[in-house]
Amino acid sequence: MTEVPTITTTTKGLQPGLTRRQISMMGLGGAIGAGLFVGSGQAIGIAGPAVIVSYLVAGTLVVLVMAMLAEMVAANPSSGAFSSYAQKAMGRSVGSAVGWLYWIQLVVVIAAEATGAAGIVAHRFPGLPDWVWVLVFVVALTAVNLLGVRNYGRFEFWFATIKVAAIIAFLVVGVLAIVGLIPGTPAAGVGNLVDHGGFAPTGITGIAGALLIVVFAFGGTEVVAIAAAESDNPARNIRRIVREVMVRILVFYVGSIFVIVAVLPWNDASVLAGPFSAVLDTLRIPGVGLVMDLIVIVALLSAMNANIYGASRMIFSLSERGLAPFVLMRTSERGVPRFAVLASVAFGFVTVILNWIWPEQVLPALLNVVGSTLLVMWAATALAQLILRRRADAAGEALPMRMWGFPWLSGAALVLLAGIIVLAMFNEGARTQLLLTLGLTLALLLVARLTRGLSRPGVVRREAGGIGVEPGTPTTKE
Repeated sequence: MTEVPTITTTTKGLQPGLTRRQISMMGLGGAIGAGLFVGSGQAIGIAGPAVIVSYLVAGTLVVLVMAMLAEMVAANPSSGAFSSYAQKAMGRSVGSAVGWLYWIQLVVVIAAEATGAAGIVAHRFPGLPDWVWVLVFVVALTAVNLLGVRNYGRFEFWFATIKVAAIIAFLVVGVLAIVGLIPGTPAAGVGNLVDHGGFAPTGITGIAGALLIVVFAFGGTEVVAIAAAESDNPARNIRRIVREVMVRILVFYVGSIFVIVAVLPWNDASVLAGPFSAVLDTLRIPGVGLVMDLIVIVALLSAMNANIYGASRMIFSLSERGLAPFVLMRTSERGVPRFAVLASVAFGFVTVILNWIWPEQVLPALLNVVGSTLLVMWAATALAQLILRRRADAAGEALPMRMWGFPWLSGAALVLLAGIIVLAMFNEGARTQLLLTLGLTLALLLVARLTRGLSRPGVVRREAGGIGVEPGTPTTKE
């Protein structure tokens, strides 16, 4: 029997309060994190200067995925975003699995980011153990998310602004160093791009290996699709938001990596340890270690803040669609899904205890749990857009926004994703994470199939033309 898609098309209870500028900065804040400031060193060590190619390929994929998301958001804003669209395109089980997988990923990432930030603070300012700082960060950012979406938007805007300012300053200093305009420092030029084994010293294998690291650094941009549902005019805003976010991220990522591999030899040991600090140390800029630690702390807390928001809205949407406990769709008078927020940070409080008992083992364990969930999310987004766009075209629907190059660019995104998955299967560490993620996805699909007859009465109903809300649906206000 064919499974009938069920989906709600509105976000009840939540109150629009985010501006286009705030959502744009949220997308930047979600993507510019420790993956750029720290993880880029590992990618450079694998591919050499040719890591620029890895970033361009990953960036192209992200641009395509975000364009597909923008088309669907403009037509149907939803706090469930890609989970809602996957459900509408491929059925309840797929939508449920994608939504729960994303929520589980963010819950773990929230705990990892709090632990990572706490470790840096405890190292810089000894006196309090790591678990105390984890508790401080989780409590503080939970409070921010409970204050209402307007306050959250302002807080995240300034968080992201600090990171963006740091990247811009780094790019300016880097360009000055390359052309020789920094006093007392000889011009770096661009010789390092080819002087140490050539532009691609490890060949196509190195570029492919770095791609597996680089692609996950772009995770976090999808929060703009979730946040758009709480803006004043999602259909109007989403096109400009996606364009702004993607152009800036490509400039910041590719520009930063270019500066690093131009100023320093790619095989310099300091690049692997901390590429941004290594460049600034070479230019004899004082206090660089403390400054970079503070920037990484801000980056982690900003991403953590955005992930609490994204996780709470996703599980709110799952509850709204009858795929999670009813209590999670209740909102306060300010339109805050308080129980959804608390559920999303609960594991963060558990991590406080884990950091108390096993402070050295917690962060590596959390990072290994996250796995390759981003690939599943992007694949579900691409498939959903292909299906829903064809469905809309067949019905003659006038969409507010249409992705360019359809269906060829949508197909190209799927081909790129398939290629990355194949590469991952030939890498031992990536293969383990990918298989764990696929196993979890299949388990979530099975649970959704087994529970598909247990949806709450009065939440959704099936209609020949689509899905609506039954009259008399219980209010979500407390």
